[in-house]
Amino acid sequence: MKDNEFDVVVASDVLEHVPPNLRREVISETLRVARKLVIFGFPCGRLAWEADKALLNTYTDAHLSPPDWLAEHMEAAFPEADLFSSLKGWSVRQFGNEGLRFHSWLMRREMSGKFVRVSSLAMRILPALVEALLRMADRPPCYRQIFVLVKEQSLLG
Repeated sequence: MKDNEFDVVVASDVLEHVPPNLRREVISETLRVARKLVIFGFPCGRLAWEADKALLNTYTDAHLSPPDWLAEHMEAAFPEADLFSSLKGWSVRQFGNEGLRFHSWLMRREMSGKFVRVSSLAMRILPALVEALLRMADRPPCYRQIFVLVKEQSLLG
């Protein structure tokens, strides 16, 4: 791909699946192809990783196969916010997303097919209510962090 190929690049729930020694390279390549804006979102830090480890133990204790994404989460520590601390030419804003306690509660509920069916129905019938409830669950400490990176020159013009 060419430099500055895309106005916006979104990488959601990707970096935690990239080996730690390659994460800065993935970020660098993402910034290279972005013209104006990059958004990264991922489970961030030790507490989030420990929450997923506890979830994996719940699956194991219940003699259930964990989802593939969860098994992959255990392969390396989650990325930390400092991945973006030394970027040149980009302004960075960080937002917490999905409270850690809510994430743990929800992931355990999703082990039940009945819960998944009922919550899917609620999202179709009452999306505004579900959104309001989810926004209330965005309390620190958060499981996921969202990083919004804006190319500094695009702020000027």
